[in-house]
Amino acid sequence: MRHRVANRKLGRVTEHRIAMLRNQAQALLQHGHIETTVPKAKELRPFVERLITIAKRGLADGGATRAVTARREVLRDIPNRETVSKLFTEIAPKYASRPGGYTRLLRVGYRQGDAAELAQVELLGFEFDPKAKAEKLARDEAGGKPKSVGSRLKRATDRLRGKRSAEAAEGEAAATETKSQVRAAARKGAGSRRGPSGK
Repeated sequence: MRHRVANRKLGRVTEHRIAMLRNQAQALLQHGHIETTVPKAKELRPFVERLITIAKRGLADGGATRAVTARREVLRDIPNRETVSKLFTEIAPKYASRPGGYTRLLRVGYRQGDAAELAQVELLGFEFDPKAKAEKLARDEAGGKPKSVGSRLKRATDRLRGKRSAEAAEGEAAATETKSQVRAAARKGAGSRRGPSGK
């Protein structure tokens, strides 16, 4: 009988299990959604919701002492200050009037290698939009110089593969034409310096 057995062991020792939950919670708070197996997702939900509730309680009264205490409590589980700052400035205020249930679990299919059932865990209000990445790339290309290293590398590989834009092709044609004119002028000047014998 497994009466009053609260948590899944997930095939890990206690320290490894807690470390894994902390890493997944940090990723979820940073990105708004993560994909993992269903049992891990079910264990992650109460872990993350407890952190959000602590952050909400810290912000509720507006007292500085309570907010500092709440930050320290959350920092015990998530040692990344940027993520904790995002939790207190963006995430917790969004759920101020919500009594609980800050996450959603969506089953997304089965993993190819071991057929484990996968789930996507996401924060409500921070839903994953697959079209957002394509829209962002389109905005970067339209805005001139790309902002991120990844988009600059993508442009460079596109250029190497021959997917050049019309302006780039025109610019290269003009540069090639100028180089050929300079070479012709250099040959003409070199021929006149040789003198009458041509040696």
